[in-house]
Amino acid sequence: VVQERRKYGKLGWNVPYDFNETDFRISMALISTYLTKAHDANDELIPWGTLRYLIGEAMYGGRVSDSLDRRILTTYLDEYLGDFLFDTFQPFHFYTSKDCDISIPQTGSRDVYVKAIEGLPLVQSPEVFGLHANADISYYTSATKSIWSDLIDLQPRTGGGGGGVSREEFIGGVARDVAAKIPEPFDLPLLKKEIGVPSPTQVVLLQELERWNRVLGVMAGSLKDLGRALTGEIGFSSALEELANSLFNGKLPAMWARLNPATDKSLGSWMLWFTRRYKQYKDWVEHGEPKVMWLPGLHIPETYIAALVQAACRDKGWPLDKSTLYTKVTKFSEPVQIAEKPRYGCYVSGLYLEGAGWDYERSQLRKQDPKVLVTELPIMQIIPIEANKLKLANTFRAPVYVTQARRNAMGVGLVFEADLATSEHPSHWVLQGVALTLNID
Repeated sequence: VVQERRKYGKLGWNVPYDFNETDFRISMALISTYLTKAHDANDELIPWGTLRYLIGEAMYGGRVSDSLDRRILTTYLDEYLGDFLFDTFQPFHFYTSKDCDISIPQTGSRDVYVKAIEGLPLVQSPEVFGLHANADISYYTSATKSIWSDLIDLQPRTGGGGGGVSREEFIGGVARDVAAKIPEPFDLPLLKKEIGVPSPTQVVLLQELERWNRVLGVMAGSLKDLGRALTGEIGFSSALEELANSLFNGKLPAMWARLNPATDKSLGSWMLWFTRRYKQYKDWVEHGEPKVMWLPGLHIPETYIAALVQAACRDKGWPLDKSTLYTKVTKFSEPVQIAEKPRYGCYVSGLYLEGAGWDYERSQLRKQDPKVLVTELPIMQIIPIEANKLKLANTFRAPVYVTQARRNAMGVGLVFEADLATSEHPSHWVLQGVALTLNID
């Protein structure tokens, strides 16, 4: 199960772990040892908790570096290990549907077990592993994008004849279009003078604008150098060559991507996002903090969320280390529906739900619609609170990632964890790989 789940990329595991046959054999030996010991001692209770810990935290869990991946692993063990395996009135099924039934075969000879194994389908549905059937679409889409990306990179680098636009002319045209959309940098010294003593969120604004100005400088400078290189004034460096290739292929240049929040967008959709990001900064500078913060437009959104908690702690006298936040999804879909900004916390938009659908009437998670891979979530309210006063029921703790690439092996990519209402048991959504992302392709 854990090996097959790797096929589905980030929906399966954040990090592709090298689980192997040795892990499986030692885990089987542990189960055999503990069951034999319990049988010989005539124990009425089987030590399931010990087995779950040894397998989930030591044998398989020893390889798992991501806390949310460990949550998936322990959920599988809760689903697969327990006294319910031997319930005669409710036989245990690993998975059942109209086409397939995977269950524990009846006790019998070797032929009974061989027949049960041969009866298993050769190609498994993602639902066998707890994922939605849409996971197959995600897998094939990702594979297709990878092939197309490689094919684009294999294009010839020299422009041919035929009377069309040459490669250099095309790159020059794209560079001029992008340069025309680069706004003037913000006057930070003047802004600092106007603000005076900044609040926690104003500190975040100043840090964001400092990074933004750096991005504008690099973009404008690199495009200017590219224009000079195309006319023959200067030579092509490796960085300018990479910039020209990216503009020609419609990709975001690496030298710009390094200074911006992580994204999987192509150059065209990234420029739309870039323009919207500037509008939010401009509105924040001229009219104060927005009623609804478009979270994907922030360079480091987690600093803004931390500033909200810090501001509430200052005002209410809470200890910062014993304060946290929780979230509530509203029924509002547009910022104009919000009358005013809350005194503590904020409203945020721009969150996309992956792995599940959203019931707009009941404001809770529901099963994903066929062929709908992501759903835009309504506006969410983030509320600071003292940790000891937080009591939540019927909620699923969903991670919020910057992109659909989720979190890498270094732990980069997680912004915060949101609370989403649900009528299902949380384990259902854990195995479905449910998460929120700020940027989609």
